[in-house]
Amino acid sequence: MTTTAILDVADLHGYYGKSHVLQGVALSVGEGELVTLLGRNGAGKSTTLKTIAGVVTPRGGQVRFRGKDIAGQPPHRIAAQGLCLVPEHRGIFKLLTVEENLKLGARRDSPWQLADIYRIFPRLHERRRNGGANLSGGEQQMLAIGRALMNHPRLLMLDEPVEGLAPVIVEEIVAQRKSARSSPIAT
Repeated sequence: MTTTAILDVADLHGYYGKSHVLQGVALSVGEGELVTLLGRNGAGKSTTLKTIAGVVTPRGGQVRFRGKDIAGQPPHRIAAQGLCLVPEHRGIFKLLTVEENLKLGARRDSPWQLADIYRIFPRLHERRRNGGANLSGGEQQMLAIGRALMNHPRLLMLDEPVEGLAPVIVEEIVAQRKSARSSPIAT
């Protein structure tokens, strides 16, 4: 079976100040494919994802998403094209309710609506009127993933998706990821 690449990264270089953090990273993600970046702390996994998503500006190399060069574009433009990053520290708005957080990520053309997110993460429905600051770490992670899904991602990048979470929450996120494999999202 051949898969069409939805993301191609070649010879990617990234810096934090004068520190050359990414040195020639290359990877390819096919449509509907699950890819995991493995490495020790400080190896550049998070920086790779942030650079692909436009949070860190690359200083060399190519990032092609759905055949288009996106290297150096601002994060909001990249996200609007369907490449979504759920960052390590989740990036939720702690003063907004769960439902307000979810609606911030919503696109009218997205097949993922509030009802879908509440179906796969029923705990969010129960807590929909609670502020983001009142959620557990696992609930915040569910919220961050749910908000990203409502943006109609073609590629969903999860940075440290299970770090610090209770095993039962990890199992739920893995189960939901498996059920999402039937949709055309590469993660």
